This record gives sequence, C-alpha cells and structure tokens, in this order.
Amino acid sequence: MFDARILIVEDEGILALDLQLRLQNLGYTVPDIVSTGEGAVLKAEETHPDLVLMDIMLQGKMDGVTAAEQIHSRLDIPIIFLTAYADEDTLSRAKVTEPYGYLVKPFKERDLHISIDMALYKHKMERKLKDSQKWFATTLSSIGDAVIATDKNGLITFMNPVAEVLTGWKIEDALNNKMTEIFNIINRDTRQQVENPVTKVIREGVTVGLANHTILIAKDGKEIPIDDSGAPIRDDRRNMIGVVLVFRDITERERAEEEIKQRVEELHAANEELLRFNRAMEDREFRMIELKKEINELCGRLGQPQRYPLDFEREQTTPGPSLTKEGS
Repeated sequence: MFDARILIVEDEGILALDLQLRLQNLGYTVPDIVSTGEGAVLKAEETHPDLVLMDIMLQGKMDGVTAAEQIHSRLDIPIIFLTAYADEDTLSRAKVTEPYGYLVKPFKERDLHISIDMALYKHKMERKLKDSQKWFATTLSSIGDAVIATDKNGLITFMNPVAEVLTGWKIEDALNNKMTEIFNIINRDTRQQVENPVTKVIREGVTVGLANHTILIAKDGKEIPIDDSGAPIRDDRRNMIGVVLVFRDITERERAEEEIKQRVEELHAANEELLRFNRAMEDREFRMIELKKEINELCGRLGQPQRYPLDFEREQTTPGPSLTKEGS
C-alpha cells in the first residue's frame, strides 16, 4: 500500500524530518508531523491516517503509549511504535494497546518498509474479519430462533437476543460459562434431566436434535417447551472448534396442536351422536312399517280395503339413505 497516509509522532525534529523523507521515498504520504501525545490524538481524529508511527518516549504529560491507547480505542488505526530504549513497565503498557509492530532506532529503510507494509496488510485483514463477524452477528441477532454458540469445550461465546429472553440470561453474564449451566433442560413427562445437546455434539461430532416433550428451565424458573438442534462448527480442516445450538419456543405450536386434538375429538363425538340418531330413526321407520302391515292385515280380516297399500309398497321397494358410519 504505497499510497497509504502515515502520521509521524516524534519529538526530535531532525529524526522526524528524516523519517518523513524516508516515507516519501517509499511512496507513502505524510499528512503531518506532531511532537506530543495530545497533538497525536487530535491530529489522528482530524486526518484519519492509515497508520501512525509513534515514538514511545514523548515529552509532555501524555507519552506515546497513552496516546496510542486513545487512538486505538477511538479510531481503530494501526500503530507502530518507535523506540530507542524503554523500561519493562513501559513496554508492558505498550503491549496493551495491541501495536502492529516495533521499530528500534536506528532502523534501516527496508525494515521500515516491511514493518509498515505488514502492519497495513494485517489491519486490512483484521478489518475484513471484523466486518464479517459483525455481519454474521447481526444476522444471527435478527432471526426469530434462539441461537447460542460455544467453543469446543462447551463454553458460551455468543447468544442472540432471543436466546437471552428464553434462557433469562444476559450475554455478558453467560459468556465463558458452561452451556450446561445456562441451558437447563428436562423431560416434561418424567421431570428428569435431559442430556445437553452441546455435550452430545462435542462427544459425537454430529448434528443432534432434542427429543419430544423437552422443557427449558429459564433462569427465573419459568418452564418453556422447546425443540432444537445442535451442530458442530468446523474450521477449514474439518476440526471441530465449537458448537451452535438453535432452539425455539413451541408453546403456541403445542397450544394449537392441543386445540386441533380437542376439535377432532368433538367432531368424532358429534359424528357418533349423529350415528346414534340415525339408528334410532331407522328403528322408528322399521316400527312404522310393521304397524302398517299389521293394520292392513286387520283390514283384510274385516273385509275392509287396506289402509296403507301404496305407502307400504313404496317403503318396501324404495331403499332409504345409507346410515353407515363414514369410512366404514
């Protein structure tokens, strides 16, 4: 990245000018040179350089380490420290700022070039990784299912908002805790503890799902019926580096299933009642026919015309509607 803009923070004027010339010879742009820590923070906020070359030992109230700490936390700009000497305490403080390199004075132009180029490349890759992680985290936070991810030892590394609501645990309290402490599940019918799916995935290395009638016990003791699946997270070499667990509250689904079951039972009961009514009507119809036959017989004995000849004939020859149970 020969077009990179590099801010120089150096309180020795001659060294600063020499460093500026070297950078320009290498094809870099130097937007400014500052000599104090306070000036470095202000100038970095003003110009947003691609990299800062920071002398550790600066004159004034703010040394290079403190200035680098503020620039790193506020602006995410890569920093390379310049030092001729430094005590152990200063170097320990410098490490906390996560510098992208150290150059010990005096240094060669080639070393300067390599350090800057590597620092810019590393920062570019880290930014891509952070953007990717942010994209995935935003996606997982936006879906309707609960998601919890762990490392290969079952320690929680991520929870989305739905998982926080269902478990009752905030992500800041759950991070680095064992999954078995956060995701507490039992069988609804037996009330016995159910093996945590993350434990099973780690042991067997395969995707697993929960059995039916699994209950999640939230942090406050609330019981929530759930179903879920756990799957291994693997790196490019197929080594398992963690587990992702996806689960959902199925309270509404179970309520709907129970309502459907009740409606089906009511329908069956109504159908049975209808069948009983139809059978009673058939019995009544049969009894009416028998009575008509008896009346006609009596009329015949008395020498009178039959009372129901036509009705009787029609009833005998015209079949009634089928009253068999549906599906039989």
